[in-house]
Amino acid sequence: MYGKAASRCGRRRQPMADASKTNPQHVERIGYLGLGLMGTPMTRRLLKAGYQVTVWNRSEGKVAPLAEAGARRAVTPRDLLANADIAFMCVTDAAAVEEVIFGPEGLAAAPGAGKLVVDFSSIHPDAARDLAKRLRAANGAGWIDAPVSGGTKGAEEGTLAIMAGGDAGEIERVRPYVLAMARRFTHMGPTGAGQTTKLCNQVIVGCAMAVLAEATRLAVNAGIDANRLPEALAGGFADSIPLQLFVPRMVQGIHSPPLGHIATMLKDLDTVADVAQATSTPVPMASLAGQLFRLAKVARGAEADALEIYKLSVAES
Repeated sequence: MYGKAASRCGRRRQPMADASKTNPQHVERIGYLGLGLMGTPMTRRLLKAGYQVTVWNRSEGKVAPLAEAGARRAVTPRDLLANADIAFMCVTDAAAVEEVIFGPEGLAAAPGAGKLVVDFSSIHPDAARDLAKRLRAANGAGWIDAPVSGGTKGAEEGTLAIMAGGDAGEIERVRPYVLAMARRFTHMGPTGAGQTTKLCNQVIVGCAMAVLAEATRLAVNAGIDANRLPEALAGGFADSIPLQLFVPRMVQGIHSPPLGHIATMLKDLDTVADVAQATSTPVPMASLAGQLFRLAKVARGAEADALEIYKLSVAES
């Protein structure tokens, strides 16, 4: 959902649309599966960069606007991979990833030798390693786990931070295309390392949301203008991107479009707890944040904006 760092990509490369005029054999066919809050704006950036993009989504309604913008339609995931060299994917959870790959007419049913699947979804590191192994055995396709951070705003503006696990050569192969959608693309290690890095990100962001909600509610209840907190704290030790972005949205009740769903943050924090237990890592702050988001899910709903955690601390009439 939100923020992280990179290597060798402080400056975004120029889109390869120009390069295709002189070296078309080096421009790969792109596919994108999962056209939700993140997938749609990310696909739009690929199209804007001049790439040929084939898209697929379970619900046809999300395909039509991108088709109007120039994307090609795939009938099934298998059809998409048959017509793409690199398939990007962003779906809700590991079960959805499993269905897209190994369900009827899934990616695994298409010839995959020499092709790559880049999964932007946030799933358990163990699931990423298992899926990568099974997909390669099924059709020879490579795998990069590349969860994203930066929310819908980052997806729209192309400022996402993407942390990746996989083969170094394959990471470099997809780098120019990823940097049409993101500001930073960091290779963190072998398969699963991207997902583990995303969990570290979610510890920081989930706890930041809970702490900022607490500080903002204290300001409101004490009678000061909470809208001015970002201005007042700018440049000090409390300053951060979450402070500047989240607090105004909390105070002003701006939750549409959501920066991310409560259910998504809770899923990630639950995964943090699982990995922490497996690695004997104490995570008391992340555990508390997870419980607060569990309360928020009950109070506000699974699909509510994660920043509605702020509303837990006030009784609504």
